[in-house]
Amino acid sequence: MALKLKGDTEINDIPSSKAKALKINLNEFIYGTFAEIGAGQETVRHFFRAGGASGTIAKAMSAYDKEFSDAVYGIEEEGRYVTEQRLKRMLTYEIELTEDRLNRKIHPGKMFFSFANTVTTIDFSKKYKGHGWVGIKFQLDPLEAYNEIILHVRFKETDAKLQQETLGVLGVNLIYGAFYLNDKPKELLKSLYDNLHEVQLEIDMINFSGARFSYVDNRLMSLLLVKNGMTNAVMFGPDGNNLLPAQQLYKANILALRGSFRPVTKLNMEIFKLAEQLFLNEKNVQKENTKIIFEITLANLIAEGEIDERDFLERTELVCSLGQNVMITNYQEYYKLVEYFSEFTKEKIGLAMGVNNFIQIFDEKYYRNLSGGILEAFGKLFFKDLKVYLYPLKDQHTGKIRTSENLKVHPRMKELYKFFKYNGKVVDIKDYNPDMLDIFSKTVLEMISNGKQGWEEMLPKGIAAIIKKERLFGYSKRNFENIP
Repeated sequence: MALKLKGDTEINDIPSSKAKALKINLNEFIYGTFAEIGAGQETVRHFFRAGGASGTIAKAMSAYDKEFSDAVYGIEEEGRYVTEQRLKRMLTYEIELTEDRLNRKIHPGKMFFSFANTVTTIDFSKKYKGHGWVGIKFQLDPLEAYNEIILHVRFKETDAKLQQETLGVLGVNLIYGAFYLNDKPKELLKSLYDNLHEVQLEIDMINFSGARFSYVDNRLMSLLLVKNGMTNAVMFGPDGNNLLPAQQLYKANILALRGSFRPVTKLNMEIFKLAEQLFLNEKNVQKENTKIIFEITLANLIAEGEIDERDFLERTELVCSLGQNVMITNYQEYYKLVEYFSEFTKEKIGLAMGVNNFIQIFDEKYYRNLSGGILEAFGKLFFKDLKVYLYPLKDQHTGKIRTSENLKVHPRMKELYKFFKYNGKVVDIKDYNPDMLDIFSKTVLEMISNGKQGWEEMLPKGIAAIIKKERLFGYSKRNFENIP
């Protein structure tokens, strides 16, 4: 992503914040309210300063005091105000108030909107950098229902004033995008960083809803957040809807299984189930406070240099159908994934993997960018309360089973491996089904593409039916009808 600086100058044909605000102000049909809590009234300030604001701003407010905010938007039972629920309450309340107070007969062509944000900026001790929710509820025709765009941001700057300014620019970008880029959601997403840079903020969740966005798949929008460098990880629940990673992982025990899941197989599910049993037997690990994550790295989604969006949806749909959480990350190295988890929890972290993946961890080529090399990476990987649950590998030529006891790493890595192995950081999965050792996603995929029989038995219950019904992974009934 090219560097984009804040300010009123236009860079590489990107309209400045002032130009965007002025274009909206000069549109006689756009009219609405601004409700901003926690970081001043930074977004509406751009519209006031651009000129012609009286044609756009019906009201601007900041119900900063909690009691006052409760009186306006209602009481939050959990006592938390920087939440998606609070933001939605604000958006809905302001739109209903606008509809109630403005006569449509007097304003027949007006497209109403409500913009809101509820954020917390960096604290005095600079321990927590701050985060928040930003959204807009808007019409694109006076006779149509409202559409919504809601996103979550995490601030990276270490100064409250800078964070406020960043929030203001983001707000202008969101409002401008809602009205002028709504038919191009991918461009709208990128435009949120106009006159900003990824070093200033992270957008780790976004949801489009409403009639105008009925064709938008929010899973793809989340994938683009990672692809565009706006965030390093996004997450989906079993229902396929976006989840906020920070919210899901907060103070949780985390067990992650990395794979391509193309498609998800019985082997994947066995590794997960057996690793889960071992993980739940660990001290102070309770099931109700444990998050299971099926994680796919961005590198695994790239085919021939580009991300295959359909392929991404197919994999996600199948794993979610098994009742699992899916996470897409930009972390090729495991230590980076563990560092990310550690931002949200100090509880136990487990990684479930096969011997092949585990051996790759000891390949020095992945750590050449670190001044401390592989030792630095392993310090970051294992300094937390982390364990690796290792599933055995069957040598397809000799039939020999490889576990933590007889796996082979580079001679220079032997002593390093022994240190972690004999300090209890590596746990073998022992109660496995030998039949599973011959199942590989790549083999299943080739059988589907080539019309070979028998691949269904390698997949969890119900997955083959979905593949056939949705014609996933190149499945064609014709291929199998031609088999004698």
